[in-house]
Amino acid sequence: MHILLTRPLEDCTEMIIKFKSLGHQVSHIPLLTIDKVDYEQINFLDFKGIIFTSANSIKYLDLKSIDKNLLCFCVGSATEKKARSVGFQNVIAAEGNVENLKELILQNFNQKDGNLIYISGETVSVDLDQQLLKEGYNVKRVINYKTIHNHNFNDKFVNELKLKMPDMVYVYSQNSALSFLNFIKMYQSESLWMNTNLMCIGEKTSSILNEIKWKKIFLFNPGEEEFLLYKI
Repeated sequence: MHILLTRPLEDCTEMIIKFKSLGHQVSHIPLLTIDKVDYEQINFLDFKGIIFTSANSIKYLDLKSIDKNLLCFCVGSATEKKARSVGFQNVIAAEGNVENLKELILQNFNQKDGNLIYISGETVSVDLDQQLLKEGYNVKRVINYKTIHNHNFNDKFVNELKLKMPDMVYVYSQNSALSFLNFIKMYQSESLWMNTNLMCIGEKTSSILNEIKWKKIFLFNPGEEEFLLYKI
């Protein structure tokens, strides 16, 4: 099976190795680049819990002044793995989407317990901080990275892709979907994807790519990528 992955290389290297070990052909197209954003100095002693909705929010955070016993909420297993790798001890992880993460916070953190800090990218699919504020929580959102759309692609790669179109493509965010749609239109390949299965995180992500004719569209949570191989 030919699989196309679209996340930054550092975020999908393990998956590339795994899929290749299973005998699949794997192609990679970097749709987005991630850049650090400078943020205000934070006194983490003011907070009783910290929220991460991506591993990048941990990667670009200055961790020196943070008590690693601080209650840490993560959106999914990949983010949890990153949090534990930098020393967080008290980690609670959801099953890969922000709606589940919100419920996890509601169940495990009382509004009276203190303030929460939410570290995120510039663009988010769900305004988690606003939702928690409506529930009576004190939440401070800090943006420490941004995503930039890639407009420069390797022509040799594109030509090879057109000669052997992927059976599956994984798209992880609305930003990635917008960039992927731009890529498809840039190379006038709209008619080439009708035998490709589109794998998206969430309906908002898949809706951006609905104007392209796909074989099938599947919704998934991070960590289910290998499972999806057996659904098509």
